[in-house]
Amino acid sequence: DVQLVESGGGSVQVGGSLRLSCVASGDTISRYCMGWFRQIPDKEREGVAGIDHRNTASVANSVKGRATISLDTAKNTLYLQMSNLKPEDTALYRCAAWHGGDVYDGSCYGHGDQFWGQGTQVTVS
Repeated sequence: DVQLVESGGGSVQVGGSLRLSCVASGDTISRYCMGWFRQIPDKEREGVAGIDHRNTASVANSVKGRATISLDTAKNTLYLQMSNLKPEDTALYRCAAWHGGDVYDGSCYGHGDQFWGQGTQVTVS
């Protein structure tokens, strides 16, 4: 099974940019359907972007034009590049992986076992 560790979060000014990383170990990420999600206390978790092993990708409408999801299989790492950040992007960002799934509407809708990282906090002010 895969283990996931996120990094790259931090405090950034409105209009700034960040690149979040999700480093996988224990398995090859190209075997998985993967996604970025964000959580705000007392709010439902939101899918931000998803990608599968065929590089089929989707980003949520809330970040469309400002976010790009990508896989670097050589580094076994998932990325989320975000620009023109807004205060409403403030959240805990977590990556997740499934052995299979479908990518649409800004997420991977996975099947079966799911694997999550602990998250990296992004604060925009």
